[in-house]
Amino acid sequence: MPSKQACLGKKVPAFKLPATGEQEISLADLKDKYVVLYFYPKDSTPGCTREGQDFRDNKAKFSRQQAVILGVSRDSIKAHENFKTKQGFNFELLSDKEEVLCNIFDVIKEKNLYGKKHMGIERSTFLLDPNGVLKHEWRKVKVDGHVDEVLTTLKQIKKEAS
Repeated sequence: MPSKQACLGKKVPAFKLPATGEQEISLADLKDKYVVLYFYPKDSTPGCTREGQDFRDNKAKFSRQQAVILGVSRDSIKAHENFKTKQGFNFELLSDKEEVLCNIFDVIKEKNLYGKKHMGIERSTFLLDPNGVLKHEWRKVKVDGHVDEVLTTLKQIKKEAS
């Protein structure tokens, strides 16, 4: 059975995943809001911490644009809760241990760490409109300046939609 994948300009397939705050979050729960889904390799690692801090520090700007920020990795809810608390993240983290969302967005890639190859999450961000349509994607993300770029793109897409 072929997996459902997200495509630019198309509605994202339905999903429901466990999240921090003892909840489950589904695509249906996010209706009527723009959604920034950012995929990161691992909780509490330097790059992932910096990226999360950048989203945290700019959350008010995203909120003013009617956008929700959600971080996604394959870590457990327990690891997510610890990471969220330690960093003071003001948004939820989704646990995708079964790689449901990772497969929808095709972010599991072969990576090379110190000469060893393994499969892992390629740092990526996706912007969905209030109807669940994928409007923009960033792949092979570099942390520096990324959050500003996402915010600028969000504002541009909202401007075009109005």
